[in-house]
Parts: sequence; structure tokens; C-alpha cells
Amino acid sequence: MKKAILSFLCLMGSGTFFSPATAQSPYIAKVVEFRPAPGQFVNELPEYESGDTEETMRAKAEEYIAHNNKNMISLGGYGGYVVVAFDHTIVDVPGVCDFKISGNAFYADANPRPDAPLGGSCEPGIVMVAYDRNRNGQPDDDEWYEIAGSEYEKKETLKNYSITYHRPAPDHVATPHPDNKFLNDTTYIRWNDNRGITSYMPRNTFHAQSYYPEWIKDDSLMFTGTRLADNGIDESGNGTYFVLYAYGFGYADNRPNADTLSHIDIGWAVDSEGNPAHLPGADFIKVYTGVNQYNGWLGECSTEILGMEDLHIDAVMSDIHENKQHVCNLYPNPVKTHLIVESNEACLIEILSLAGNRILQKKIEVGTNRIDMSGCPVGIYLAKIGNKSYKIIKN
Repeated sequence: MKKAILSFLCLMGSGTFFSPATAQSPYIAKVVEFRPAPGQFVNELPEYESGDTEETMRAKAEEYIAHNNKNMISLGGYGGYVVVAFDHTIVDVPGVCDFKISGNAFYADANPRPDAPLGGSCEPGIVMVAYDRNRNGQPDDDEWYEIAGSEYEKKETLKNYSITYHRPAPDHVATPHPDNKFLNDTTYIRWNDNRGITSYMPRNTFHAQSYYPEWIKDDSLMFTGTRLADNGIDESGNGTYFVLYAYGFGYADNRPNADTLSHIDIGWAVDSEGNPAHLPGADFIKVYTGVNQYNGWLGECSTEILGMEDLHIDAVMSDIHENKQHVCNLYPNPVKTHLIVESNEACLIEILSLAGNRILQKKIEVGTNRIDMSGCPVGIYLAKIGNKSYKIIKN
């Protein structure tokens, strides 16, 4: 696997936008939802007990990773996820990374050569953020934006990937691997995806509990999202030594916690069309396992989470605005009738055709503005505000 090249660095903030400390916590305040995919650590991290429900397991996950408790939860195989909330908005401070996600990634070589691929146990999870626009404390009608990490634009990365896992039947008969004593059921959990592939998540001898989330009543689980290319390589050639290589940046459980490449910049968030989201901050964070790969006796690639931390807890959005950092958000995209523009400054907006012809120009005020585009033909436009341009799709 080629080494991912990081094209820019996340620098720690210098305090330019900071105000005096507040009583807010830099750590997770609440686990909103916990829904892992099947995996060898599921029902163990956190531990399932008979009678547990989705709510009690959510509470257990919260007890594990909220408030800097530093216990670990597993998201299982591809698509399994957790959604967390903070007791404040994590501010997108321009030019720096805004929060970090702690996992259990490590490098096999503690002192690798500068030109060597960094690998060991790296199980990258896709990160998504949401801004609580209606300020109701819930990620309900708020749009989710994906953090566009180092692999986002690569052809190997699959968008809109879906997978469905099926609970093993009560009378399921195990199929041990004929040559690998550590795999005691190669047809354990069947899965199929929207690419026409059907396969199985094997079971190994190291974990005797059920791999299917016992508290979930449904006999099938479907997850949809972005799928990263496989990052595990059998370096031995005989199934005895697997190395899971790190990607460049922008993922959870992908880099050791002490590595600044585990930090995330809210400014990397993009919408479903790949356009920059320009969020003022993030209130909710979602992480899901981003790789669908089984690595022999080592098991499935499964993202693990220990906690999250706001890297500049004292940053306040009003401070950034007063320092002339223009924050402007445009949505929805695609646009049907009206473009919604939220701005912290009064300024002009120009809607241009791709040929550069001005379609309309209007002054926007501080706050929420509605731009009527019902008279614009279906197509792609550019919205120009100051020195920034935004792609708009009209349908």
C-alpha cells in the first residue's frame, strides 16, 4: 500500500480567538445513539447483559466514553456507529484542527523510517459532524456532513455503499476453516452489499460470545455510507501476520492518540455533493467503521472509540466573528425554490452562471436570509460572497 501524503498540517491554536475559560467540558457529554455492526468485540465493549435494551446499551456506551472516562467501545464491522453530543458547540476556528477522537490505533514499528508506510493496527472510521441549526439539542432535522479525509477523492473510495448483516439462525451449524484452527466458523454471519457481493463474517476462537448485537431485535442490520479501501495486508503471505496501515488524515482510530494526525478540522466537512460545508461549528459527531475487511485470525476491521475532546474549549463563535472571520452557510443543496443563507455579516451575494453571467444580486443581512431562485432554470450556479464561491445545484 502506498503511503498517504498529507498535503497540509493542522496547527494548534495560538489563542488568537480565545476568550476566558468557561465551565464547559471539553469532553463528550452524551452518547445520543449507539448501533454497532456485528463484530468480535460486540456484546463485550460495552458488555451486554440479559435484558439490556437499546437504551441501556446506549447508557453503557455513554458511561464508557463520556466525561473523559477512557473506557473503550467497539463499533463492529463496516457501518457500525456511535453518535455523541457535547455540552456546547465545538467552534470551527479557522486554520486549526478543532477536536480529536481517541481510539486504540498503534504502529507496529515505534520508530519507522520517514519514507515507510505507517502500519500496525489502524482501523479507520468515517467522521461526520452536524450543527444544531434549530438549537433544540437533538440531531433531528440537522444535516450531517462528512469530514473529507485524505481518501475522500480517491477512486478506490466508494460513496453510497450499503451493507446488510443477517443474524445467524438458531440452528446454524458452524463451518470450521480446514487449515486455520483459529477460525471456528467461516459461515457465521452472512452479509450482502449493494455491489452484488454476498459473503460471511467468520467467527474466531478468541471470542465466544455472539457477534450480532444481542439487544437489537431486528434479524438484519443495514448500514449506508462511504467505504474506504481495504487497509489490511497479509505481510506474511500465509495468514499469520496482518498489518493494518494508516491513512493520511481525517479519520477516527486511524492514528495513535498522541499523533496530531488524529485531530479533526471541522473545516474539512463537505455536503453530500462534496461541497465545503462552511459550518460555524459542530454540536454532534458521528463515527462509523469505514472499512469492510476481515483479516484472518485477527478479525474484522472495527473502529474503536475511547473518547473525544474539543481542542480549544475556550473558543467562542462571537470572538471569531469580531475578528472579521466571515462565517456564511448556504443550504439546502440541491435548491428547489429558495436558497437559505446564514451569515454573520451584512454583505452582497451574487448568483452567477458557470459562464460568469450574473443571474441576480442581493444584499444579505446578519442572520438567516431567503434567496428566491424559483425563476432560475435547472442547472449549476456559483454563489459569490466576498472572496468565497459556493457551488449551487438547482433542480
